[in-house]
Amino acid sequence: MKYIELLIGFLKVGLFSFGGGYVSIALIRDIVISYEWIDEEKISYMIAVSESTPGPIMVNLATYIGSSKGGILGAFIATTAVVLPAFLIILTIMLLFKRLLKNKLFQSVLGALKPCIIGIILATGIYMIWKNFNISSETETDVPAIVLTIVLGGLYFGLRKFKKKISPIMLICISAVCGTIVYGAM
Repeated sequence: MKYIELLIGFLKVGLFSFGGGYVSIALIRDIVISYEWIDEEKISYMIAVSESTPGPIMVNLATYIGSSKGGILGAFIATTAVVLPAFLIILTIMLLFKRLLKNKLFQSVLGALKPCIIGIILATGIYMIWKNFNISSETETDVPAIVLTIVLGGLYFGLRKFKKKISPIMLICISAVCGTIVYGAM
């Protein structure tokens, strides 16, 4: 039964995650919590780990959750289920590509999806910030997390102001070092 649940759950993610990995985070979170595979806190940690490991975040999350719920077979089923819809859709689109790009209706659908994708990414980011800072009446606010976010955001946007870019890899490394120092000292 758990393998069928993994298959169905991650097929849903694969079928309805338009716009890439960050858009899929909200959907994965909802499905994982509805099936009670892992709790809210653990999914937040897994998102952070999946973001910082090589590969698409959606595949990394599916593989981890599948592995934790059903071993190697569960990881295989979840990973296959999450990529299969995109593979089939891309294969179909490539076969019909020239005709579809000339179609005004298809262009309209793609244009309409862009604001939705931006909104989903923004909402997911705000939700993750809210949960990461533990801003609620039930728990204490995580002041070090707020300070680290402001410092790292300032570093990223401050360097861009001077027309210098910091690579995502360097930002992840700086975040890891700062997090280790701040939370290791606590």
